[in-house]
Amino acid sequence: MKKNLKKTIFIGLFVLFSFSLVNIGLAAKNGKDSELSYISLFTEVYHLVKEKYVEPVTPKKLFEGAIQGMLSKLDPHSVLFKPDDFKEFQVETQGEFGGLGIQITKTKDGRLMIITPIEDTPAYRAGLKPGDIIVEISGKPFTPEMSLMDAVKIMRGKPGTKVTIKVMRKGWDKPKKFTITRAIIKIKSVKYKKLSNHIGYIRFTTFQGNSPKEFKKALRSLSKDKELKGIIIDVRNNPGGLLDSAVEISDYFLPEGDLIVYTKGRISESNQKFYSENSPSVPENIPVVMLVNGGTASAAEILTGALRYNSRAIVVGEKTFGKGSVQTLLPLEMGYGVKITTAKYYMPNHKCIDGKGINPDITVKLSQTDIDFLKKEAKEIEKHPEKTEEIRKEKEKHIDNQLQRAIEVIKEFQLFQKLEPSKKKKAA
Repeated sequence: MKKNLKKTIFIGLFVLFSFSLVNIGLAAKNGKDSELSYISLFTEVYHLVKEKYVEPVTPKKLFEGAIQGMLSKLDPHSVLFKPDDFKEFQVETQGEFGGLGIQITKTKDGRLMIITPIEDTPAYRAGLKPGDIIVEISGKPFTPEMSLMDAVKIMRGKPGTKVTIKVMRKGWDKPKKFTITRAIIKIKSVKYKKLSNHIGYIRFTTFQGNSPKEFKKALRSLSKDKELKGIIIDVRNNPGGLLDSAVEISDYFLPEGDLIVYTKGRISESNQKFYSENSPSVPENIPVVMLVNGGTASAAEILTGALRYNSRAIVVGEKTFGKGSVQTLLPLEMGYGVKITTAKYYMPNHKCIDGKGINPDITVKLSQTDIDFLKKEAKEIEKHPEKTEEIRKEKEKHIDNQLQRAIEVIKEFQLFQKLEPSKKKKAA
């Protein structure tokens, strides 16, 4: 019934287009800012391009371009996804997919190189190594003309199915075949470690469907330290992700009933309020520092705002990006999808940060020494992509000046807690 209704609507639209063509003159004469007038205008231009443009153009190209153009006039976040791109985007937001478990890059000379196999994945168990060159995938040679995404699409697939790749390794006379069974590959969005002085460090690279589960694991591991002095949450250069994930993670820090964030849009479904539903998993006497910068956006700002404006965290770093809008992903006919802005979100202080961002409590700009360190790292990876993982591990040991200030804030809090009550009043 629903399918027939869609067909009826589709046919009806073409009837409307035809009718509008007949009435273009009438619509122009009326001069009304009506949908009919603009549908007539669009149809007229479409047919002119089809008939008179210097080269033949397919309806697919014209309609995709028209839809993209329409969405681009709204805001930078509303976009049309072509079928393959729509599938890829869904995979990325869910945080898991059927694949081999390798990070790959395309070298300057157009070769497909393995940066690293992800630990405990089919590629890792098969013996693939950093620096290996993939020369063939499923019988199809990889050429300089092929894109990185082309290679990814071939290698990804239904878990349990097999894919054969040919690999060339330094020291080998000729490429070797590896037949690997695809499996569910989980993309890690949470990294954590224990710093000195019993301080826990958790970094979110993005907010995906599996991020709350990964965060819980990190929290459980860090909580084994009975002398835990504080937690640093690093969301620098985190572009955001899923609203629900940010809300669920906020719940771990806030008392039941605290407002996390709320959204407002034109339709009732877009108006929602999110509150903490449980008692905090992180004890209130454990200080929390949020580490942010200009690359902290969207869901990362929601977590930052939820903790900051409920007086649960001190924010250190630089002003955040300021993306205070909510996008909804909607499937379309023929495998297409669309992501459109349906609401704006508001912090617990009832302010929308869209285009404004969150100012830190303590502003700390990255030092020139640390900027030079990052530039050097980027150059090293570009020069030796096969050593990417090794270089990244070295970076993890580096304490930049923003992180150092976050550590100092926790130490200062602990010192304040040890003061006698009379001295606390004077310090306050």
